[in-house]
Amino acid sequence: MAEKTHQAYPLAPANGYTRSDGESLSEDELKRKKRIKCFAYIGIFIVFQMAIGAVFGLTVLKVKTPKVRLDTTSTLSGVTSSTTSFSSTFNTQIRVKNTNWGPYKFDEGVVTFKYQGTPVGTFTVPKGKAGMRGTKKIDATVSLNTAALNSSGELTLTSEAKLTGKVTLMFIMKKKKSASMNCTIQIDVSGQTVKSVECK
Repeated sequence: MAEKTHQAYPLAPANGYTRSDGESLSEDELKRKKRIKCFAYIGIFIVFQMAIGAVFGLTVLKVKTPKVRLDTTSTLSGVTSSTTSFSSTFNTQIRVKNTNWGPYKFDEGVVTFKYQGTPVGTFTVPKGKAGMRGTKKIDATVSLNTAALNSSGELTLTSEAKLTGKVTLMFIMKKKKSASMNCTIQIDVSGQTVKSVECK
């Protein structure tokens, strides 16, 4: 009696479809491309964050020196003059300009007015604060007196000041900064007016 032999056949997929080697490679290629694309996006994001950090550091975190200036529309009152002397009240406004992304707190300072190197008047600037990218305006009235006037026509004065303080960034970073002023004031003695105020 002959023995019955049983031949094994591979099981077919439940849906009756067999994936070819080409399709398997195609799926692997798609996965590889997806990974490459993902890494590329991550790289772009990192570069973008670095660029933002660089711009932030060069603009927001860069501390600039505040400026102190006299108002260009300064005026005179109570003028008394002769060929050898001059006295007057100088009405002006002192402006502390802060261009930083944080407040500038400054200590008390003194503005000195000079004629030919000799002090003829002073004004004390009280301590205060110029806000973020703002200007602190301080009204000032200064008595000017000189008994060594060389000309009755035009008087040239200079004013100097230095304010010391700190700029605060991000509420935690503090940087010491000194604001200086050097102005030239042209006064028309006969007309009893301020011709010009130039500061640097």
